[in-house]
Amino acid sequence: MTGVFVNREKEFAALERVGSSGGLVILYGRRRIGKTRLLVQWLARRQGLYAQAIEGNALLQLDQVFQDLQSGLQAPVAPRTWDDFFSILDHHKGRLIFCLDEFPYLVAADPTLPSRLQRWWDHRAPKDLLLVLCGSSRRMMHSALLDETAPLYGRSRLILNIGPMHYLDFCRALSLRKDAAVSFELFSMVGGIPKYWELVGSMRTPIQAAEALYFGYASYMENEPRRLLMDEQLSAGVPISVLEAVGRGAHKPSEIASRLGVPQTQMAKALYALLDCGFLCRDIPLGQSQRNPKNVLYRIADPALRFWYQVYSPHKSRWRGYPAAEKKRLLCQHASTVFEDYVRGRLSGAGRYWEKVGEFDLVRPVKEGLPPDQGVIVSEVKFRSLGAAERSGLLRDMQERWRRTEASRRWPARRFEIIDADFLR
Repeated sequence: MTGVFVNREKEFAALERVGSSGGLVILYGRRRIGKTRLLVQWLARRQGLYAQAIEGNALLQLDQVFQDLQSGLQAPVAPRTWDDFFSILDHHKGRLIFCLDEFPYLVAADPTLPSRLQRWWDHRAPKDLLLVLCGSSRRMMHSALLDETAPLYGRSRLILNIGPMHYLDFCRALSLRKDAAVSFELFSMVGGIPKYWELVGSMRTPIQAAEALYFGYASYMENEPRRLLMDEQLSAGVPISVLEAVGRGAHKPSEIASRLGVPQTQMAKALYALLDCGFLCRDIPLGQSQRNPKNVLYRIADPALRFWYQVYSPHKSRWRGYPAAEKKRLLCQHASTVFEDYVRGRLSGAGRYWEKVGEFDLVRPVKEGLPPDQGVIVSEVKFRSLGAAERSGLLRDMQERWRRTEASRRWPARRFEIIDADFLR
């Protein structure tokens, strides 16, 4: 399978709404997520031009951009500066749509570019020009374009944050059964990133996929986290160590600091940066304040990165010596954490809850929109199909643990339930 392009209808429609007039469009999202494919398909429909920036000095970058766009710019002389390039656009006749992809590369080589572009945009930009600025670095796109202090802040007609795709899209793209546990195990290793889906190809067993994508010689995913972290300028020191610690089971700030051998007060900057870039997400017990939570647990947000730090990194030296049963256990253990996230994402208002007496996979209001004190549903999530006897035992245990919590005195439990792999149906 190549060129996965499914279920970007909302993004495509948003681009279409602004496609018939001029303005500025900002589009961003992490590497491999399908930004370029979306833009190229849309630009082809609109007869637009596309240029992808390179990493290099400003003169080389400008030359590359001009070469990419030259066929549609009617300019016989190549520009030597960005001001020259803007002058070419001043004299362009007719409608023009073009995209500058990997815009952060251009800013890294010439930090004055956003300001110069802003001055040109405000005073000289043709009204029938539609300019799309695209980038993979979330932090740099924000600092250059989206932050309140950025020169071009407030000038965009459309801002699109391209996020990961859904499990159901994965099954559709690869012609897999959505109700099969093996499909979800495959998804748990690549997540909602279309480029990774192409790598799964004809592999239909999780062990085969893991060994081809991660554990094989010079595998595609071997250096993927470092590439993603480099995009966000987080590729050295503490951020990598934090991800390693979280992947190996340290989820509380105190546990992460202990694994790294540093004071907890030194963790705030790295944790904030990883949260801001979407590498980490934090869980707060249902009902606690989001501003000043008493308890916080961190987890790696992206399933593929979670697999890298939770399975690949700790086991890469010993993987070849493991029997098939141990490999299967590790893959299922990882898939179960992704399955919990999937279930919580499908049920409105659902969240984790924990106290000293125990942890509950999922607690949600008995009815959407109602506060928890009107009643809650307490759930246990298992990534396997369960028989009646096992379900009964798990329900009794969950009910007993809930009765011992402080939450049980605030939130009446209207129902207890077990959610197993049949949820995929």
